[in-house]
Amino acid sequence: MTTATHEETLGFQTEVKQLLHLMIHSLYSNREIFLREMISNAADACDKLRYAALDNDALYEDDSELRIEIEHDPAAGTVTVRDNGIGMNRAEVIENLGTIARSGTAEFLKQLSGEQQKDAKLIGQFGVGFYSGFIVADDITVRTRKAGTPVGEGVEWHSKGEGEFTVADVERPAHGTEIVLHLKENAREFADDFRLQSLVRKYSDHIDVPVRMPRVETDKDEDGKPVEGSEKTVWETVNEATALWVRPKSEISDDEYKAFYKHVAHDFADPLTWSHNKVEGKLEYVSLLYVPGRAPFDLYERDGARGVKLYVQRVFIMDDAEQFLPLYLRFIKGVLDTRELSLNVSRELLQQDPKVEKIKSALTKRALDMLGKLAKDKEAYQGFWNAFGSVLKEGPAEDFANRDKIAGLLRFSTTHTDSATQDQSLADYVGRMKEGQGKIYYIVADSFNAAKSSPHLEIFRKKGIEVLLLHDRIDEWLMSHLTEFDGKGFVDVAKGDLDLGEVEGEEEKKAQEETAKAKEALVKRVKEALGEQTQEVRVTHRLIDSPACVVLPEHEMGYQMRRIMEAAGQPLPEVKPILELNPAHPLVERLESADGDAFTDLAHVLLDQAIIAEGGHLDDPAAYVKRLNALLSA
Repeated sequence: MTTATHEETLGFQTEVKQLLHLMIHSLYSNREIFLREMISNAADACDKLRYAALDNDALYEDDSELRIEIEHDPAAGTVTVRDNGIGMNRAEVIENLGTIARSGTAEFLKQLSGEQQKDAKLIGQFGVGFYSGFIVADDITVRTRKAGTPVGEGVEWHSKGEGEFTVADVERPAHGTEIVLHLKENAREFADDFRLQSLVRKYSDHIDVPVRMPRVETDKDEDGKPVEGSEKTVWETVNEATALWVRPKSEISDDEYKAFYKHVAHDFADPLTWSHNKVEGKLEYVSLLYVPGRAPFDLYERDGARGVKLYVQRVFIMDDAEQFLPLYLRFIKGVLDTRELSLNVSRELLQQDPKVEKIKSALTKRALDMLGKLAKDKEAYQGFWNAFGSVLKEGPAEDFANRDKIAGLLRFSTTHTDSATQDQSLADYVGRMKEGQGKIYYIVADSFNAAKSSPHLEIFRKKGIEVLLLHDRIDEWLMSHLTEFDGKGFVDVAKGDLDLGEVEGEEEKKAQEETAKAKEALVKRVKEALGEQTQEVRVTHRLIDSPACVVLPEHEMGYQMRRIMEAAGQPLPEVKPILELNPAHPLVERLESADGDAFTDLAHVLLDQAIIAEGGHLDDPAAYVKRLNALLSA
């Protein structure tokens, strides 16, 4: 037995301690996933060695038959998983097995509290990886050596999954990694040959690296009886060991597709849907794309890991090849295997290869078509939208070529249901449009309640005209890149002049013109009282119950986007609102009969209230309160 040297004891990163605690106490019912995670990591290590050996086949060290081996010892209560993949050096062991090097980890872990079931779902969004071993084991030893390094540079890592781990240098003849799991008493069921084989077939049949388990063979005599002393151990491959994506679709079951997703996505929930496609001709590639069932915790970190797993002629090239899908589809997981690229391709070369752009265009359309098919199942699509809708809304700005297709996939809240749930499509809206209505109307606000309660909707409710209620932070930016849908233009009801088109009759329009003319003197007085605070004052027919509202010029940035830009430190020029008065409201009638300070105070109060109703902020709230108090006490 080789003596360990240079041994040191180190503490786990705080996030690792939290994750270990939560997994051990929250994933008990899912504990069999530990084997899937161990095999997935081993398969990745084999893929990485195969790729590295393209430039230096000496890394195989005369052992190029890549494999994963699983052994068990019922008496000792151990399960051992080993591979002859790339292996790790000491620094990599400390980094990979002592820390979680993922952006946003600390923020994510803050969410992990409360009911165990809830915690389990959140952990599933994170991906459990190596640490899942502690669900079933109270003691884990890892021995590894990086391919191409001296035998004396092996590393042994050991921990009981509490607060610390030890790392020591050891001699290790074989490259690759061996993990020995010392099972807890209540997990001894996993030290069983049949149990382990069934789990391999259940979770890892699709792994294209052979997963082998030992089997004892005995010679037989002429009568077919075992020959004493002839026992020998042979290794038997227990998985399919064929890359799933290269098999015909007709031969792959839904369960196999789901299991493969869990491997590539490091998730233990099923995907919502998938699309498996083989392309031949000018471009040759196979793609298998998945839509996850829920969002990962780092979905909104735009610089986070994303993209498909890239293979060239079944040789693994890289994880997270983001060049093959646009950013707004960063939630898509899967595999791309192509003949169009060289085996030594790098991320930099991918950015320069024109074939990459053609494949990206094709995969984007494939992904959008997949979502279009999913949308036919309203309940399933709503689950997708709740998880990824805000990301898909980035699409019209990033992908002009597919803007119409993306628009058809968008979902909104509207006045048709007055529900905060975004479940109405633009096609739904167009199908309900009033006779004579030529536009799609929408309003943007900071919250659903603010949108639903906006005074700008009063005339639309009276006329029975549906309005999209947009309350996501991204919505105003989205609408700046959507010009039309199904030939119908979009109109922000809080900007510019109100035009209901043919929904209003000629008599109504004539009456509005007469009212505006009759109130010219009032409008002039209000404008003089407010001075430079407004760009314009006018009477309006858009209000029914409210005395006043503010609107912005048609092409001006809205209040929501201004607040976002200002919060980001972006200086913006001042924009003066247009004040519109409801001539039939009692407060406006009172304003018309007032004079002096009372007139000025009431004019300012109406403007300030209109700004507040739009979610705006007053420059001088104290002055507003003083004027309001004066009017109330008069």
